[in-house]
Amino acid sequence: MVSGPKISIGQFSARGQKDTNDDSYGVLTPEGPELVTKGIAMAIADGVSTSEAAKAASETCIKSFLSDYYATHDSWTVRTSVERVMTAMNRWLYSQNVTHYLSDRGMLSTFSAMVLKSACAYLFHVGDSRIYLARDGKVEVLTTDHNLRISRKQEYLARAVGFSPDLQVDYLTVPVQPGDYFIFTTDGVHNHIADGRMLSLITETPDDLDTAARAIVAEALANGSADNLTCQIVRTDDPGKPDEETYLKRLTALPFPPELAPGLEFEGYRIVRELHASSRSQVYLAVEVISGDQVALKTPSVNYQDDPTYIEMFTREEWVGRMIANPHVLKVLQPVRQRRSLYYVTEYIEGQTLRQWMDDTPEPDLQGVRSIIEQLSIGLRAFNRKEIIHQDLKPDNIMIDLDGTVHIIDFGSSRVAGLVEVETPVEQLSLLGTADYIAPEYHMGQPPSRLSDMYSLAVIAYEMLTGKLPYQGKGFHSARDVARLSYVSALEHNNRIPVWVDGALSKALQVSPKARYDRLTEFVTDLKRPNPEMVNRHPKPLMQRNPVAFWQAVALISILGNLAVYYFVFG
Repeated sequence: MVSGPKISIGQFSARGQKDTNDDSYGVLTPEGPELVTKGIAMAIADGVSTSEAAKAASETCIKSFLSDYYATHDSWTVRTSVERVMTAMNRWLYSQNVTHYLSDRGMLSTFSAMVLKSACAYLFHVGDSRIYLARDGKVEVLTTDHNLRISRKQEYLARAVGFSPDLQVDYLTVPVQPGDYFIFTTDGVHNHIADGRMLSLITETPDDLDTAARAIVAEALANGSADNLTCQIVRTDDPGKPDEETYLKRLTALPFPPELAPGLEFEGYRIVRELHASSRSQVYLAVEVISGDQVALKTPSVNYQDDPTYIEMFTREEWVGRMIANPHVLKVLQPVRQRRSLYYVTEYIEGQTLRQWMDDTPEPDLQGVRSIIEQLSIGLRAFNRKEIIHQDLKPDNIMIDLDGTVHIIDFGSSRVAGLVEVETPVEQLSLLGTADYIAPEYHMGQPPSRLSDMYSLAVIAYEMLTGKLPYQGKGFHSARDVARLSYVSALEHNNRIPVWVDGALSKALQVSPKARYDRLTEFVTDLKRPNPEMVNRHPKPLMQRNPVAFWQAVALISILGNLAVYYFVFG
């Protein structure tokens, strides 16, 4: 498996010459899967001593961070999770200052945090507390003090949590090696002891980091520190590298199920019939024996029994499905029994795929197309909110039930931002999805985004309205092919489409993601009602769009003209 990081900790804090200690600090090492998906969180905070509630401010920062970070969604990146937590934390402190503290002496605090996940340190920093990295006998400060110097002897804190409604946070990532030390200090410590001296004191007692932290604080105090003093030392004993043997063993812990047939009872379900089969998987209609509810069972193909990449994607599909609750996304259900083999259960959708619908409805009305695209956009936004990209949106992966509700299915190709950060020994496929529907950036080696799914949605809309693909006959499989692409107006295939609808399709189908719409809602809106920018949009002249049709029209006009002259002359 991908092993979670392992650390050793040393901590010490003192009020020094002050009456109270306004510093706070902490480390939280979770248990179970969160150790891999979320990592270990640690932080230090220094309540601004001129404020009336300095200690309350620093404690709030530490407690909020260590608890709320683990409440964020597993699919989010570390950066998204921490920045959302810090935004909420800052706004709460600021609101307390506005409500209860009318002067500038309110709840203010510096804050320096780090998350250790999959051999990478993610740092977040506001103020003048510090995080150092000690490696190979050298010490480097990773944070920047946010101080404003007025004179040689006067400087003020330029940034703090709670100071303003908008928080500016420094962000940094650092690859982590075994044996790295991360040293967290408040300014009462690092302003009164040399960086190298801190490392020397740590190396004197490497097996007792609490003693090392105490020694660092004591020396800074002896050197004349008049402030609170806090030192927190974190040594990375294991940064969390993947363990290939254990990881593969976990993936193959559940055997592939046997071939299922109608009438067979399988782990609490009775198989009714096969709904779909391909070289990669089988889907069966089944009935839960106890409740009588109809469900769908998806099982992996035995062709991939020894393929860890395939098994990883199959298990991810269930995980993604459980994270998203949306009426336009296939619902993944909890199995009725403890599983003895590899499969998963979903709701049963009685209806047809969008591909079948398109075959049955070759000339759909515009309103019907709009309805389907809008429902799909709602489902995609549910993915986007969890920082997940579907990556394989196509007519075959969309179901329309008997009530006309549209459902996105098949999440095996999904890109989960939070999992991308987790290093695994299994090779991750860089190009997923179906060539006609995936965005050009996949072929150019660029990272996909939610705009990549927008492109796929626009291809589907274009195909529904025209029966063609936007780059028909001009497929792309490399960066060179992408450079030669040119959008073919939907009006060439269906002249009943309003010009402004073609304009919306053209924008969503731009080769460059930056040239597309910023949001799915904007695309859907422009499909529903005229955008002034699109109303006056004129397609290319017929001669440029279709030279053959142009010359055929010229020839026809010429013939009709000659006939008119003939009848005029010869009556």
